[in-house]
Amino acid sequence: MAEAGPSRPRKSKQNAPKVRSSKVKKVSEAQEIEALEQAALHYEASSDVKAFTDLPLSNLTKRGLKKASFVEMTDIQAQSIPVSLKGKDVLGAARTGSGKTLAFLIPVLEILYRRKWGPQDGLGALIISPTRELAVQIFEVLRSIGGYHSFSAGLVIGGKNLKDERDRLSRMNILVATPGRLLQHMDQTIGFECDGLQMLVLDEADRILDMGFHRTLTALLSHLPKSRQTLLFSATQTKSVADLARLSLNDPVAIGVNEADAEGSMPKTLEQHYVLCTLDKKLDILWSFIKSHLQTKTLVFMSSCKQVRFAFETFCKMHPGIPLLQLHGKQKQMTRLETFKRFTTMKHAVLFATDIAARGLDFPAVDWVLQMDAPEDAETYIHRVGRTARYESAGKALLLLLPSEEEGMMQALAKKHVEVQKIKIKTSKTQSIENQLQNLAFQEPEIKYLGQRAFVSYLRSIYLHKDKSIFKLDELPIERFAESLGLPGAPKVKFLSKEMAKRRKNASHVVTSAEPQPIPQKPVEDDDGGSDDDLSEHSSSEEEDEGAKPVDGPSTSTQPAKVRTKYDRMFERKNQNILSEHYNKLIDRDGEGDNSEDEFITLKRVDHELEEETLPISEHVSKRQSKLALSKKALAAKGPKGKKLIFDEEGVAHELYELKTKEEAIGGASQVSEARKRHAEEEKVKLKEVDVVDKAEAKEKKKEKKRKRKEREREESGDYGAVAELASADEDDGYVSPDFDLPSEAEEERPPPTKRMKGSGAGKAGIASTLEDYEEMALKMLRGS
Repeated sequence: MAEAGPSRPRKSKQNAPKVRSSKVKKVSEAQEIEALEQAALHYEASSDVKAFTDLPLSNLTKRGLKKASFVEMTDIQAQSIPVSLKGKDVLGAARTGSGKTLAFLIPVLEILYRRKWGPQDGLGALIISPTRELAVQIFEVLRSIGGYHSFSAGLVIGGKNLKDERDRLSRMNILVATPGRLLQHMDQTIGFECDGLQMLVLDEADRILDMGFHRTLTALLSHLPKSRQTLLFSATQTKSVADLARLSLNDPVAIGVNEADAEGSMPKTLEQHYVLCTLDKKLDILWSFIKSHLQTKTLVFMSSCKQVRFAFETFCKMHPGIPLLQLHGKQKQMTRLETFKRFTTMKHAVLFATDIAARGLDFPAVDWVLQMDAPEDAETYIHRVGRTARYESAGKALLLLLPSEEEGMMQALAKKHVEVQKIKIKTSKTQSIENQLQNLAFQEPEIKYLGQRAFVSYLRSIYLHKDKSIFKLDELPIERFAESLGLPGAPKVKFLSKEMAKRRKNASHVVTSAEPQPIPQKPVEDDDGGSDDDLSEHSSSEEEDEGAKPVDGPSTSTQPAKVRTKYDRMFERKNQNILSEHYNKLIDRDGEGDNSEDEFITLKRVDHELEEETLPISEHVSKRQSKLALSKKALAAKGPKGKKLIFDEEGVAHELYELKTKEEAIGGASQVSEARKRHAEEEKVKLKEVDVVDKAEAKEKKKEKKRKRKEREREESGDYGAVAELASADEDDGYVSPDFDLPSEAEEERPPPTKRMKGSGAGKAGIASTLEDYEEMALKMLRGS
């Protein structure tokens, strides 16, 4: 048996070298990121690739997509994501509901992950949305697919506390915001820096520009670095979007539908129809539609917030049998978000909304989109109907058009290659609700007020629309429209009356320019004191010209010319509907005021002319001499001097300097002396009161001065022993030992200690037992002195 060799000591687990797991993890992560970088750079998009798992994405993103049930890509996603992963700028255009949100959220997560972005690096990606609801929707999708990443994301929209947002901004890696509130933070929030921004996303860029954010976007871009990657997405490509892309994008890759291929922008599963109806029948059709579609989910678009409020409030009181919701820009932020979430989760409901809900919002399973008012353009129509038939699901759209709007709207839709079929509604199936609305307006003043506001806001929207080939204000049945809202009459609309007056004026200008104009003569005075101008009809072109003056011409009478003032010209204008009608009733134009029994009171106008007795003018003098005679200088030299009068409280006129009688002078002097005495007595009483206050203040100052002097003397002598013993005798006086640096509040409130005093009853040491005895002893000594 062979002898065994020396045994080697075994390595225990404790002596084994520890594996640095964190270092290995970092190395593997760096290798994975490098592999993703290379795969993204060399990846070529193919039509056969439909799954997200086929893209060069990180495992964290793939897990988030799988958890959120995103498996297959849409066309815009398959085309744009590979380009965005390479770090290129993208100009994306696709129909609504095609999945543009994921097309930019996935590259945002991947780019920041591959660049190892952390909390200390600050803001890395910025996503700008036109509306708050769309921003909330983007943020929710980001949370659902980015849960496995370690990025911090924030939502900055208006309507929330600015201070709370300000505190969290410095810690955000990804920020979803609306333009206005974002610019406010950039200008006002200290520490909010965007110098390291890697990606900028502009979602619904055409809507951002349409809402008037062009200047805001320009200011935002000036705050951002030039070396960023920019993704710009929009459902429609307009000239303003092209201008924005030229300013913000660097050599972008255009992806999606082009203007030449715009017919592909509408989903094939969408059924589009329109009907012709008069303005006063719209609410009847809406009510009948809702009553016949109680088991559907409907989105109703109107042109103004006031109309949405009126329809919502009235229909709620009429109980159609289906839940009703409203969404418009005048609501508070929390109310809008709650309404958005409620309609998203409900199966059967009707949502009255303005165009605030027309862009980007993803309402699942919307069956009908009903447009009560015509959209302002074809792009708005496309966005409205895009709320249904999303992600290859079916949907229907119905547009209500007035007869005056049909031709212009059909031409605008034809230019965008949008085909809408015309249908008819059976009148027997339509239920009239005009009487119910009238009863509501009569019983509840708030409903009447909302109806008036809805009436005015609709007319204003028609008046402000630029495309006058569609929106024709003068062809609207205004009176019938007011009756259909339940109103007793049409409210007065300022801009409507101005528009009508402007059109009458333009029409009169056209007529007068076509006819030869006679030379106007000077007005000639009649026998009854009036003038020919008062009895003749004027054209509105002459009425509008306030500065028009009659041209000199041969006089037809030997009577002198009448002086016409600016008031005469103002009241002669027939289009002054505020004063002229009332003024004409008061003035007796035809000289029949004395014999008329119908009028209660008449007023004859005073002729503004110079009397011949004041300054006689010879018939043989020249025109120049007559003008000089009527000048101010001549009247001042030869005319009678006037007297300046003043009026007392009772309205009696007096001369400026008027001598008083002896009795009035004596009576006035006695009143003055009595008033003087009263004033002296009052001042005497006031002086006494002030004197008492001054003496008390002087006394207090004297005491304070004496106290400070004694304190100074005690400090100079350095005698604190008596004070310490005095303080120790009283347990509740709040004294603090001199060893402490800061005195307590009780010590500050306690009266300052005074110097030791000698006297009877004070004992051999001359120290008072209590502070009250000490003060009493001091008073006795003061009295004795």
